[in-house]
Amino acid sequence: MTKEQKNEVIELLKEKFAQYNNFYITDTESLSVEQVGKLRRACFDKQVEMKVAKNTLIKKALESLDAEKYAGVYDALHNVTALMFSENPKEPALIISSFRKESNGDKPLLKAAFINGDVYAGDNNLKTLTQIKTKNELIGEVIGLLQSPAKRVLAALLHHHEKQAEGTAAAE
Repeated sequence: MTKEQKNEVIELLKEKFAQYNNFYITDTESLSVEQVGKLRRACFDKQVEMKVAKNTLIKKALESLDAEKYAGVYDALHNVTALMFSENPKEPALIISSFRKESNGDKPLLKAAFINGDVYAGDNNLKTLTQIKTKNELIGEVIGLLQSPAKRVLAALLHHHEKQAEGTAAAE
């Protein structure tokens, strides 16, 4: 790879890291070409961008953006690295999980995940990451919580109002 090609890769990676708040660092080393293709398709279907790049270039891209912000993921940059970029913080974890189930294997291995500024290092975080709530799920829950007391209050007021109306009608 020429210096120019390396710089192109670094620039492309920087764009992706800047575009996405969430990315996963996975190890796809022992996967066959066919399996990697299948994984790429699974990612594509779920709007997850998968990029394979050299660790040194990934590190350079991250350092040039914000060395401190990404410091927690540098240790994960070894062996073969496939990056998964996603708007949805848990989609890559779901893809990895279902891919492993189908292939009865433990690959791809999760080396680290960077979710909205938090680093989850190590494959043991995969299950946790599949259960992360997306922004929309959280908003939905908050709205649900806000609505339920209001509904109860409204129901109680209506009930009270109806009782009063009955009382007035009876008095007439």
